[in-house]
Amino acid sequence: MPVHELAALGAAACWAITGILSQSAAQALGPFGFNRLRQAMVAAMLAAVVIATGRLQGVASADLWRLSLSGIVGIFLGDTLLYVALIRLGPRRSGALFALNAPMAALMGWLALGEALSPAAMAGVVLSTLGVAMAVLGRPGRSGGHRFEAVRGSVWIAAGFGLLAAGQALGSLIARPVMASGFDPYVASLIRVAIAVGCLSLLMALPVRAVQPLSRPTPRVLALTALSGLIAMVIGMTLLMFALQGGKVGIVSTLSALSPVLILPVLWAMTGARPSATSWAGAVLAVLGMALIFLR
Repeated sequence: MPVHELAALGAAACWAITGILSQSAAQALGPFGFNRLRQAMVAAMLAAVVIATGRLQGVASADLWRLSLSGIVGIFLGDTLLYVALIRLGPRRSGALFALNAPMAALMGWLALGEALSPAAMAGVVLSTLGVAMAVLGRPGRSGGHRFEAVRGSVWIAAGFGLLAAGQALGSLIARPVMASGFDPYVASLIRVAIAVGCLSLLMALPVRAVQPLSRPTPRVLALTALSGLIAMVIGMTLLMFALQGGKVGIVSTLSALSPVLILPVLWAMTGARPSATSWAGAVLAVLGMALIFLR
């Protein structure tokens, strides 16, 4: 049973759900306000889990620095930029750009860690990435008039933020050696999130209007933020950290990037509008690629 690959796929499922859950809350608070509130909630949840289960024993300074850097790159920068793209492009299109972290991770893993992929696994990475691009960049189908498909502001500027967010692959690459040594995934997630909260707090302390929250959170926004944090970060990110314990960076990133494909049936259920044939064809390609990775 490819348990680490299944964990990466589980992370993708978590992120497919929270991409939709997060959009209205992120629009209400702005990307910086939303991300800080969510990460603070997640840090509290993870700290409770770590303390209650006695997982926090001792952390080597080298591991702490590496996980801290991973948190700065992958969560502080990557997540914040992803929510800028999400607000502007919606969950389907921003997911397409974020999925580019898969080939980036495979290339970085090969260059920096010497993680050679078999021909079948490489074909799976290519097919999955192509399938994701088709699934989310194709015409939206009957859901095109829904608010989830609305584009706000310049598409090119938003796309630039989405491409920068895909650089989260570097965060996974930085954390991979620590996780490969058997480091506890809950403790790793807590360190990464706590560092991101600290960075966001320092940034938002500056007298710069662009990084300030747009409004105070309502009870509904608080509930949505907490739920998205629980599913995406406490469960999803911990699954990703576990996947990195035994899976190669390129494969783990490819499987965790399938969330835009998994989001199609969720959007269909929520909007009542069937995605386009191109989107479904892309989903089929992504599943075939995933099968190649699992059966490599």
